[in-house]
Parts: sequence; structure tokens; C-alpha cells
Amino acid sequence: MFGLGPTELILIAIIVLLIFGARRLPEIGKGLGGAIKEFKKVKKELTEEETSAKSEDEKKALKDKENPPKLESRMVDKVLEEVPPVKKAVDLKKKADEVKKIIT
Repeated sequence: MFGLGPTELILIAIIVLLIFGARRLPEIGKGLGGAIKEFKKVKKELTEEETSAKSEDEKKALKDKENPPKLESRMVDKVLEEVPPVKKAVDLKKKADEVKKIIT
């Protein structure tokens, strides 16, 4: 696994335990698991939409020669809508950029 041996993994686990504490680890694991589950769900929805919309896109492409948006950009939009922590982080970044503009 990424060239890490058991000693390195144990050392990383101890550092994480010291940083976050034993009480927060289950919460972190639950949040991380939920985020991964939501990401997989969004990916599955997008691939299903892409296959169903493929025939529609082919018809559009023949009419106006436009390519549909890439899967990556659609996935980013979907993740921003569906995963609250990501949306919150993006909102905070926008606010920070606004503050930078005001300061400078």
C-alpha cells in the first residue's frame, strides 16, 4: 500500500490518535465514510445520467455540433451541491477572497 510498511502505518495511526484524540476518531471516521459514500453515489448518478443522455447528446451533436460538458465538471458541480462540508469550504473561500479584495 503506497510503499508503506506496518511500522509506518502504526506510526501514522499513533500520530493521528495524538492529534485528534480517541473521542474524535469515530466521528472523523463516520464523516469520512459518509463523504466517500456520497461521492460514490454522485459518481454513479452522473454515469447513469451520462449513459441515458448519450443518445440525446448524439442528436444534439448532429444538430448543432456542440459537445456536452465533461464528466469531471459535472461531477464537481454535483459534489458542491450535495456534500455540505465542501459547499461550506467553497463559500468560506469566496468570502476570504472578498475580504482580500477589500483589504488590497
